[in-house]
Amino acid sequence: TSETNCQNIAQTCVERYGRIDILHNNVGTLQGDAGTVDLLEENWQRLMDINIKGLFLTCKHVLPIMRNQKSGAIINISSTASVCYRPITLAYKIGKAGINALTQNLALENAPYGIRVNAILPGLMDTPMAIEPRLEMQDIDRETLRQERSNQVPLGQQMGTAWDVAAAATFLASDDAKYITGVLLPVDGGLCARIG
Repeated sequence: TSETNCQNIAQTCVERYGRIDILHNNVGTLQGDAGTVDLLEENWQRLMDINIKGLFLTCKHVLPIMRNQKSGAIINISSTASVCYRPITLAYKIGKAGINALTQNLALENAPYGIRVNAILPGLMDTPMAIEPRLEMQDIDRETLRQERSNQVPLGQQMGTAWDVAAAATFLASDDAKYITGVLLPVDGGLCARIG
């Protein structure tokens, strides 16, 4: 969330490797989130800083390098929560929806420079970040929570894994995706299709 640190990331990469071809923005938290009337102002600000500000600042300092190269791929990790209702995660949802808008804006703004910008919207994932905070927010045991989440997924009634997101990111970063930009790609086992 520090502009200086984000600038240093870009500079260090160029010093070590001479260029930046891929920026994978994978950041997010929902700890401290709540519904509208229960969400504390300081938690709102912290979630906005982590979930979207840092992503914006990293793009801001990597883009001049990619523009100079006339190439690059940026992959932002959003969430299906940005387009689907998820209770008790208001700030997370809004931050991730902001990532969707930022992704599309950056895609069009940077297309003339040969830079592609896309976002992945993971659905219900079986990862510590998805499970642990919900155990704290809800009075439920781990296996019941996992089963409830899996039951919502149309494809095999099974949550996804970090590997599912990694495979999509690898594709979007590759030359196989050279004609793809501005896409919000759900990796969700059909969850968004069910919701419409």
